Amino acid sequence: MTPSKILFYFCIAFIAGIALNSIIKIPQIFLWGFLLLGIFSIIVSFFYSDHSDVIRKFGSLLGFCLFFLVLGIARIQASEFTIAHDALVKLNDSPEKITLAGTIISEPDVRESFQKLKVKVDGTKSVLLVTAARYPEYRYLDRIKVTGKLKNPPEFEDFNYRNYLMKDGIYSLMDFPKVELIDSKHSYNVFSFFYEKVLFFKSTLTKSIHRNFMPPQSFIMEGFIFGNDKNMPKDLKEKFNATGLSHLTAVSGSNIVILLEILIPTLLFLGLWRGQAFYFALALVWVYILMIGLPVSAVRAGIMGSAGLLAQKFGRQNTSSRAIVITASMMLLQNPLLLLHDIGFQLSFLASMGIMHAKPFMDYAFSFIVLPKDKIRFLFDAFSITIAAQVFTLPVILYHFGAISWISPLANVLVVPLIPLATILGFLAALAGVFSHILGFVLSIPCQIFLSYFLTILDLFYQPWAAMSISHVSWLWVVAYYLLLAVSIRYLDKFLKPKFLGC
Repeated sequence: MTPSKILFYFCIAFIAGIALNSIIKIPQIFLWGFLLLGIFSIIVSFFYSDHSDVIRKFGSLLGFCLFFLVLGIARIQASEFTIAHDALVKLNDSPEKITLAGTIISEPDVRESFQKLKVKVDGTKSVLLVTAARYPEYRYLDRIKVTGKLKNPPEFEDFNYRNYLMKDGIYSLMDFPKVELIDSKHSYNVFSFFYEKVLFFKSTLTKSIHRNFMPPQSFIMEGFIFGNDKNMPKDLKEKFNATGLSHLTAVSGSNIVILLEILIPTLLFLGLWRGQAFYFALALVWVYILMIGLPVSAVRAGIMGSAGLLAQKFGRQNTSSRAIVITASMMLLQNPLLLLHDIGFQLSFLASMGIMHAKPFMDYAFSFIVLPKDKIRFLFDAFSITIAAQVFTLPVILYHFGAISWISPLANVLVVPLIPLATILGFLAALAGVFSHILGFVLSIPCQIFLSYFLTILDLFYQPWAAMSISHVSWLWVVAYYLLLAVSIRYLDKFLKPKFLGC
């Protein structure tokens, strides 16, 4: 057994420990039981080492896997302990108002009538989410003082807002308190100085987009470039959701992974060599993530997508899967709450695995289609990448959102291949518009043609029958789907591999 395969099993055990304790709270006595069982398994394997090499290897592997299972359980329990003993949690839902001072630690989330501020409270490790009036505006690193009532994040019937915030280290809210600006002079370290300049650049480009593109094209282009659909009109959002294209205007896990994979065939189509296209695609995606302000969800998806792409370049399919699992376990070691509470993490992991395992079968199926594939190969790649990712992410999307779009695959195929080019052209138009409104408008014309085409596709596919709601999707159905999918992939891999090899 190779070292990478052994590490793969250890990572699976670690992830299983986090998942197990997230679903069922494991008492401490069971942790000691797992540890003792692991030690016993290792000792037994040594006693039988002279009789059976299989028993020795299996016993040792089982013992160390139990250790990593306990490590996963202990890691999530340590995180839960930190949450329970947070300095602000004990004050949540208290009837008295309290006054807190702190620093805004991320870009303010500005909406039409209000803004949300993440505030690192002085003297603690606690982060408070403050909902304030739209004006006056505040900036990253501003020091403010807030006076109001702390409360626990609510849990709605169709959305657990508490878990959504908890994964980002936010356990307390304060809605529309009295807010006072203490200091707008910022003290920097290397990262905060760099991050502030990135946010200023993003803000400047956003203003340029709205000067050079008319609504609703401006909202769509802002979504393509910055993954921001928060200010998009409600009717336009409904069209995106019904056609299964909402991921194009939001920084989702699967969106980053698909973007990475589609960039390579697109760059090859434009004339780059494969090696050049690979590294240029990686660079472009990380420049994109940097440009949109390094949101946590995009960084996670970028790490996962980059790991998958690198694994495919330097390893076989099986070793590539191991690389993805190892990357996921390292991210969970840093934040175990991602596993069950971060949909973006789940989608990026599943999309990577789908592209890795399902795309080869999609390519094999399309190989029977007689078309000039050399000239439009990137369209075939875009289609197979999109379908492969959706096959693996479908149950999670249904479980969390309870809706499915029937025409999503076709709609994605018609527009997704053009997204990288449209994003680049839109970015160049916005950048030029910072210096010259006329130059920005001229460069925006090619983008406006694409956006008109995009809006035509939205209107064409926005039909009452295009989407179906499915309520109360059981997690048992999700597990059964993935078990069936795993068996199917293994079967296809076994029986079609000779055909892939030309046998």
